[in-house]
Amino acid sequence: MSRFLFVVPPLTGHVNPTASVGGELLARGHEVAWVGHPGTLAPLLPDDAVVFPAIDDLLEADIRTKRERWLALRGMAVVKFFWEEFLIPLGHAMVPGVADAVREFAPDVVVADQQALAGPLVAGHAGLPWVTSASTSAELINPLRTMPKVDAWVRDLLHGFAGGDIRFSDRLVLVYSSAALVAGEFGEEVAFVGPALTHRVERVEFPWHRLTGGRRVLVSLGTLNGPAGERFLNQVLEAVADLDVQVIMVAEPRPCPPNVLMLPSVPQLALMPHLDAVITHGGHNTVCEALAHGLPLVVAPIRDDQPTVAAQVVAAGAGVRLTYSRARAADVRSALESVLDEPEYAAAAELVRESFLAAGGATAAADRLEKVVAG
Repeated sequence: MSRFLFVVPPLTGHVNPTASVGGELLARGHEVAWVGHPGTLAPLLPDDAVVFPAIDDLLEADIRTKRERWLALRGMAVVKFFWEEFLIPLGHAMVPGVADAVREFAPDVVVADQQALAGPLVAGHAGLPWVTSASTSAELINPLRTMPKVDAWVRDLLHGFAGGDIRFSDRLVLVYSSAALVAGEFGEEVAFVGPALTHRVERVEFPWHRLTGGRRVLVSLGTLNGPAGERFLNQVLEAVADLDVQVIMVAEPRPCPPNVLMLPSVPQLALMPHLDAVITHGGHNTVCEALAHGLPLVVAPIRDDQPTVAAQVVAAGAGVRLTYSRARAADVRSALESVLDEPEYAAAAELVRESFLAAGGATAAADRLEKVVAG
């Protein structure tokens, strides 16, 4: 049996795939540990999971504050802030904890999230094989390729941090999507394994008895957008007020129509089989979880990788894209009625679902990781 160490940032969407793949490795008898922010990891991993700290509560709070500042930015300021104020400083901050975890746990393989740059840096210094957990597929197609000066600037930052571009392993990149969504040509090291959904832990309570018998729609803008979503959520509430659907909206309490169930958090994965469509900001996890259940989407991307993910959904024919900053209630209503009433959207989502099933999920990811150990 082998030892696998997952290195993750304090971001739920980046931890979730590793929880699934790690759970599969544990089920096969391997030893598995995670290194990151214990407070973020604890609700997402099994009770007996081995966790090493690389981020304390003070740093995690500082990261959350920075993310809130980042949400207020526009244009190239978003990219500049993301790299200079978030990703590179996070990499530096995590290095001591990741190095301690490598010494204590002695892994055979380091599995590093693409935004946990300390993982490949420490693994390289220790002479350990490392692979990438690509929690979003957007960077694989390099969205900065049309802006060569910005792309070169990012690569210079990475060179200063690690002596080179360490975002993706040349040994194995686990991508939690499929070629049905991500167009392009990739090397043999890129493994499209589909969403990793098994072995996941969801500790959020849900009032299942309040679900009604009609069509149901989930509205979620993820865990990072907070106040940035207020205008859009209010437009959604107006759009669905007299529709014959039940809406489960993930948001803080506010006045809402009787057909809206408003909750601060939901067990999203458990809820998916009970839904007919999803309205989202285009977060990679939410989109792929929805498509894994054959659900069509209304996608209103805000920033980061979300426009790329939204474009993937539209190209697959599995949803409608809205302009987040300008979408009005009438736009939301029209888009939602389209994905609910026009069968081609659900049919396209079903094709993506079938591609995900064929990709293999956590089982395929664990197979590939075992091959890394075997050499």
